[in-house]
Amino acid sequence: MFKGFYNLTSGMLTHGRHLDVISNNMANVATAGFKADTFTATTFEDVLWSRVGNKEKTYIDLGNQSYITVPSQNYTDYSTGSYDDTGEPLDFAIEGNETCYFAFNTQDGERVYSRAGQFTIDDGGYLHLPGVGRVLDGAGNEIYLLTDKVHGDYFGGIYDDNSNFLGRIGVYRFPEDNQPIKNREALFVANGAEPESVQDVRVINGLVERSNIDLVKQMVGMISEQRAYQSAAQVTKMYDSVMTKATNEIGRM
Repeated sequence: MFKGFYNLTSGMLTHGRHLDVISNNMANVATAGFKADTFTATTFEDVLWSRVGNKEKTYIDLGNQSYITVPSQNYTDYSTGSYDDTGEPLDFAIEGNETCYFAFNTQDGERVYSRAGQFTIDDGGYLHLPGVGRVLDGAGNEIYLLTDKVHGDYFGGIYDDNSNFLGRIGVYRFPEDNQPIKNREALFVANGAEPESVQDVRVINGLVERSNIDLVKQMVGMISEQRAYQSAAQVTKMYDSVMTKATNEIGRM
C-alpha cells in the first residue's frame, strides 16, 4: 500500500516541473526569437542504470519495478517562428535556415547567439540587441553605424541614405547535429562546436522573427498537467487517510 506514495509524490514533482516549462514558454510567447522547450521524464530505474553502467554500456539488473519518475531533460524546438513586418530600419530577420543565428558580444565578453533581430543603436554608435550586446558581422567585429537612417539589402548589408555601405550583419550556422544550448530566454551559447560564418543566407530588413510557440498547444498541455497534478494530490490525501485508519484502528487489534 505504501508503495503508491512513491508513484504519487514523484508524479506530482514531475507534473510540477512540466508546468514550470509550459509557464516559461507561455510567458515568452511575445519574445522575439524565443524557441519553445519540451519537458521529458523517465523512470528512476533508467537513470540509475546510466549511473552504475560502465563504459561498455553493460548494466546491473536492478529489478523489474520502478516506482519513481524523475526529470530527464528539456528539448528545445529549433523550428522557425512566424515573421512580423515591422518596417523598422533596424529590424532584421533570418529567412528560414533554423540552424542559423545572429551573434553578439555581451558586456561580459561572452559570445551568444539568437534569432531575435530587434536591434537599436547604443550610446557608442554600435548596432546592438537591447539587454544582450553588440551585433557582430561575419568576421566577428562589432558594427558601427552612428545613425539609424539606414536600409538593408537581402543579405544583411546595411547602407545609409546615400547608399554608403556601413556594414553587414553576420549570420552563423551551427551543425545540424550540434545545435547551441539555450542560455536564457531567446539566447543560445555554443555546445562545443563553434558555428561557421555564412553569406548565402537571406537576412530581410524590416522583419522580426517571433517565438515559435503554439499558444493553444501550450494551454492544452497546461490544463492537462494541472489536472494530473490535482488528481495525484487528491489520491495522496486518500492514502494518508487510509494509513491513519490503519495505524489508529487496525493497529489496536
